[in-house]
Amino acid sequence: MGCRAVLFDMDGTVLDTLGDLHAAVNRALAEFSLPGVSTEAVRAALGNGAAWLIAHCVPAGTDAALTAQVLDWYRPWYDAHCRVLTAPYPGILPLMERLRARGVKLAIISNKQDEAVQELAAHFFPGLLETAVGESAAVKRKPNPDAVLAAAARMGLDVGDCVYVGDTEVDLETARRAGMPCLAVSWGFRSAEQLRKAGAEAIAHSAEELDALLQRL
Repeated sequence: MGCRAVLFDMDGTVLDTLGDLHAAVNRALAEFSLPGVSTEAVRAALGNGAAWLIAHCVPAGTDAALTAQVLDWYRPWYDAHCRVLTAPYPGILPLMERLRARGVKLAIISNKQDEAVQELAAHFFPGLLETAVGESAAVKRKPNPDAVLAAAARMGLDVGDCVYVGDTEVDLETARRAGMPCLAVSWGFRSAEQLRKAGAEAIAHSAEELDALLQRL
């Protein structure tokens, strides 16, 4: 295997977080007497961080002040309830273990707030990761390459030593801006067709297929 590290997007790539995200969004909307949204509406709005998510889930025409209140309520609620329904996708933990056994370093990248990223990474992937990076005052959210570059630096590697794995057009653009190859997965928040339209050149449909693609690098 040519790459020395694999940087995984979190939501929709290694963790199925949709159930908890959907529940938290609807709980926040209900708090302000706003109508709830479907799971598919939440899925379509994921990938660009919490502010984008809430802005695309409140009713059209909702004023900025109310949208900000919903977001402020949503963030701590989600952080406190982010492990109720969330779980790794099938095959992800064995894949990570195989990669580690082959001497490959692993990291997780996310547009979640860094506090939630650290909690989820520690809970679901103990002993498997070199680092995890979320949005913070020092790290801009994807598609800005800050988090990817920070993870590579923390592992003492150049971007050319790494490959990025994600499930949305945001991940593809993040990797492009970082100058890093990207493999896409179809089990997350975007379909294979959407990923191809966004420029994905290699798409895995299972953890086993992803492993095979990684071994060809």
